[in-house]
Amino acid sequence: MEPAKPATGPRPRNRVWISRILKIAVPAVVSVGLCVVMFRDIDFGAMMEIIRRDCRFEWIALNLAIGLLPMFLRALRWRLQLRVIGCRPPLRALVYSMFGTYAVNLVFPRLGEVWRTGYIAGRQGTPFPAVFGSMVADRLADTCTVALVTLLTFILASGPLTAFVSEYPDAYRAISAVASSPWTWVAVAAFIIAAWLFMRYGRGKVVTKIKGFFRGLWEGFAAIAKMEHKGRWLLFTAGVWGCYYLQLYVAFHAFPMTDAILARYGAIAPLVCFVLTSISMGVPSNGGIGPYQATMIFGLSVFAPAAALAAGPACEAFLTEAAAFGNLLIGAQTLFWVLGGLVVFVLIALDRRRG
Repeated sequence: MEPAKPATGPRPRNRVWISRILKIAVPAVVSVGLCVVMFRDIDFGAMMEIIRRDCRFEWIALNLAIGLLPMFLRALRWRLQLRVIGCRPPLRALVYSMFGTYAVNLVFPRLGEVWRTGYIAGRQGTPFPAVFGSMVADRLADTCTVALVTLLTFILASGPLTAFVSEYPDAYRAISAVASSPWTWVAVAAFIIAAWLFMRYGRGKVVTKIKGFFRGLWEGFAAIAKMEHKGRWLLFTAGVWGCYYLQLYVAFHAFPMTDAILARYGAIAPLVCFVLTSISMGVPSNGGIGPYQATMIFGLSVFAPAAALAAGPACEAFLTEAAAFGNLLIGAQTLFWVLGGLVVFVLIALDRRRG
C-alpha cells in the first residue's frame, strides 16, 4: 500500500489569509499601540478643552484647502511618467486615483498604491506591471525628495537640534559613540556586501521575487530619464512637497503655543516637524495615525522652552498642547480623506457607467 500523500491544497490558501490578516493587523496594532503610549500621560479631557478654547479653525480650514493642490500636481506628474509607457488616461481619472489611494490606505495601508495601479491599468487597458513600475517610480521620487529635504533640514536647523540634544548629554554621547565607532561602519559595509552577494549569486523562488521587485524599481525609476518635459516633472515634484510644507506652516498659526514657536524660530520649526512627520509615514499604520502625532510632539519638543522639558506641570501642559495640535491635524486630515474618498468613488462609478 502506498503511503498517503500529505494534503497540500489548503496551505497556500491559509498563507494568503494569514498574509492578508497581518497586512491589516500590524498597522492597526502599531497605530493603537502608539496612541496608547502617547495618551498614557496626557489628560484627554484637557486636550479637547485646548482644542475647543484655543484653536483658530480658519487656519485648519486653510490647511485642508491647500491640501487639494498637491493631488492635482501629483496627477500631472504621474501623467508625464505614464506617457513613457504609452498610457494616456484623462486627467480626471488620475486625480480620482490620487484621492482614492489615500482613502484606501486609511483602511488597508500600502494597498492604496496597488489599487490606483489596478484602476488606471484596467481603465486604459494597459498591462498592470507597466503601470505598477511607473507608480513605483512616482513613490521612489517622493522618497528621494524626503531624503534631500531631511538633509537640508539638518543643515538649516543644526542650531536648535544641537541645543536640544545638549539637554540630554547621556543620549548625545551614546549617539556619538555609535556614529564614530568603526564597528558601525564595518557592519554597514558588511551589509552592503552581503546584499550584493545575495542579489548576484542568490538562487531560489524567494530570491527571484526579490530580484524582480528591485528590477521593477529600477526600470520604473529609469523611465523618468526617458520621458519628455523633465523640467516640468521636477517642478511638479517641488510643488507637491512645497504645498505639503505650506500646509503645516499655516497650521502653526492655529494654536497660541505653535504660533509662538513660529514667531521665535521662523520657518525652521515647521520644517523640522514636517520632515519628522513625513518620515513617520513610512511606518506601517492606518493613515499615519500614531506615528504622526508621536513625531509631531517630538518635533515641537525641539523648540520648546527648557522649563517645558522638565518634569512637572509645565511639561504636562506642553505635552497636552502638542498632543492637541498633532491630533487635530491628523484627525482633520483623516476626515478630509474619508470624505474625499467617498466623493471620488461615486465619481468613478459614474465615469464607468458613462463609459
